[in-house]
Amino acid sequence: MIDVVITSYKEPETIGRAVEGFLKQDVKEEYNIWVVAPDKETLDVAKSYGKRVKTFVDPGKGKSYALNQILPKLAGRIFVLSDGDVFIKENSLKHLIAPFEDLRVGCVSGRPVSMDSKSNIFGYWSHLLCDAGAHGARLKRAERGEFLECSGYLWAFRNGIIKNFPLDVAEDTIVPYLFRERGYKIAYAPKAEVYVTFPKNLKDFIEQKKRTAKAHESLGKYFDIKRLPRTKSFRNEISEGHRALFYPKGLKQVFYTMMLFPVRLYIWALVFYQISVKKEHYRDAWQRVESTKYNERPK
Repeated sequence: MIDVVITSYKEPETIGRAVEGFLKQDVKEEYNIWVVAPDKETLDVAKSYGKRVKTFVDPGKGKSYALNQILPKLAGRIFVLSDGDVFIKENSLKHLIAPFEDLRVGCVSGRPVSMDSKSNIFGYWSHLLCDAGAHGARLKRAERGEFLECSGYLWAFRNGIIKNFPLDVAEDTIVPYLFRERGYKIAYAPKAEVYVTFPKNLKDFIEQKKRTAKAHESLGKYFDIKRLPRTKSFRNEISEGHRALFYPKGLKQVFYTMMLFPVRLYIWALVFYQISVKKEHYRDAWQRVESTKYNERPK
């Protein structure tokens, strides 16, 4: 048995396609679909799909808090986690759970794929960061047998190993480390694709990336990051940023690529200032990024 958990917050417009994506998966093993949300509108849409989709009301304190509430109540051998504003490709679930045939694998990450157009700068940045950035880094680490972090848009881990996790670090960051500490491998399933929409203006882009970066800066409270270094850090972004230079096609995309570097530098400067000077650390909380909503399915 597999338990699919879709966390959502005020996303009645997109939760339907997220649910439908999982309902259409062709896998031999039985699986339940759970929609976890604090708002009635989202839960009502989930309930309209009948008995195959179950719902769970969370207290609205954040995604990690909600997962810590529901996961102990589930009995599946594998937990598959996704979000209410994304949807998975056909056969993605099959590819995501396949690595668990190796009993040494504790977590598996899927591959986010941007739905946005490359014709504008923010859409292009989303493709660059998904393809040359996250995918390139995970693929390289997986091929070398190195540790990698999971994508919160689509990932999975074994039940019965981790009972709960801290709330001041993003769940897709802390859980792979917890599994690694227990001797498990973290695998990457690049064919397990999940379609994602990304920020479409500079304010939302900075806020989303800043929040993601801050979520990784608290890892040092729980792990010796010299022994098990973070895979998402300013140092790694500098050392691996050269992949971005080979991604653009045409002068416009070269310009878009070069514009990303100072913006990313500014984001890391903000993170450093807020954490080191203002002592404002990452906190678990639901936060909508409005410009990522309402995209249609890719053609």
